Amino acid sequence: MPFSRANGIDIWYEVTGEGPALVFIHANPFDHDLWMYQSAHFSTWFKVVGVDIRGYGRSTKVTTAFSLKDMCDDVIGVMQDAGIARAICGGCSVGSGIAILLGLDHPDRFDALILVGGNSGASGRYQQRIEGYRNDLADYHVLHMRELVQPQFADSRLGRHLINQFAERQPRLLGEAIAKVFMAGNHTDTTARLPTMKVPTLVINGEFDHSLPAGRKTASLVPGAVHKILPGTGHACCLEDPAGFDGLVIDFLHTRGLMPAL
Repeated sequence: MPFSRANGIDIWYEVTGEGPALVFIHANPFDHDLWMYQSAHFSTWFKVVGVDIRGYGRSTKVTTAFSLKDMCDDVIGVMQDAGIARAICGGCSVGSGIAILLGLDHPDRFDALILVGGNSGASGRYQQRIEGYRNDLADYHVLHMRELVQPQFADSRLGRHLINQFAERQPRLLGEAIAKVFMAGNHTDTTARLPTMKVPTLVINGEFDHSLPAGRKTASLVPGAVHKILPGTGHACCLEDPAGFDGLVIDFLHTRGLMPAL
């Protein structure tokens, strides 16, 4: 199991496939397997790197204050340790916030951004999330995951299985570490910088995604950004409709000349 220690803490990552690099950064409250379908699919063409952000999975559970920039440095450290000079970066929710800041601060390292949610500012829900994870990790974790997908998906056999899969990993989690991730994500607002983005950007929102207004705003401010809405899905649309999601990504990469030939 590879760990990057370039930024002073253990950041776990998984590499699948060969080719140009595609780095995925997951959302609260999942781990790298939020992108399980994309890792399996895109590894046909890409060297896919799935990162467990600090506080999740096998990465260090940091309970002291840190910033979104620190989380960006974690990703850059993974890229350095994996021998990746340039990559396409996909991020969901807090992962999209990390991807935005990476694109703004390191435009020479990224060929494209794929933002799921795409919020560049603070969320009005974050204090509620912090209190939930501090007070009742086990029950709140499941409640939170269910809120991020369509109710029909959450109640389906597959949806219950996937949510349970992440819930079974709760012994690896600390409520305070998750709270610190929310605090870092909501104490950085990159909205004013979006018009300076130089990296080609795709924003994807589920039809019922609570971040849809924020995604629309981000796409409107990033020069040349493409905004797509995936019908019948919520915030975690890459997990709910992987075929539809992957199709949107592949179309975007083709238009930018970034989809490799086999």
